[in-house]
Amino acid sequence: MHVISLKKLRDFWKLHPPAEQPLKSWYKLASRATWTSPHDVKQDYRSADQIGDRRMVFNMGGNNYRLVVRFTFKYGRAMIKWVGTHAEYDKIDAEKV
Repeated sequence: MHVISLKKLRDFWKLHPPAEQPLKSWYKLASRATWTSPHDVKQDYRSADQIGDRRMVFNMGGNNYRLVVRFTFKYGRAMIKWVGTHAEYDKIDAEKV
């Protein structure tokens, strides 16, 4: 997958250092993945949930952080829409961020 944008992850882990390793691991796996459907993603991330048509939310770092990603499987793209703490996630509409 072509993951857009690593910068969002970097900016977040600079503020939340414990998130760095789980986010780097997610980025590394996603960048090498050949996912063609949400089902494929769930093979690697069983705790990931599909929200809306093309978005999935990932529990990161022992469920302390959340990552919202919009997928365009046809073109092999994964766009990071939002990353934050679990508490911050509870305050957003993940289908609209």
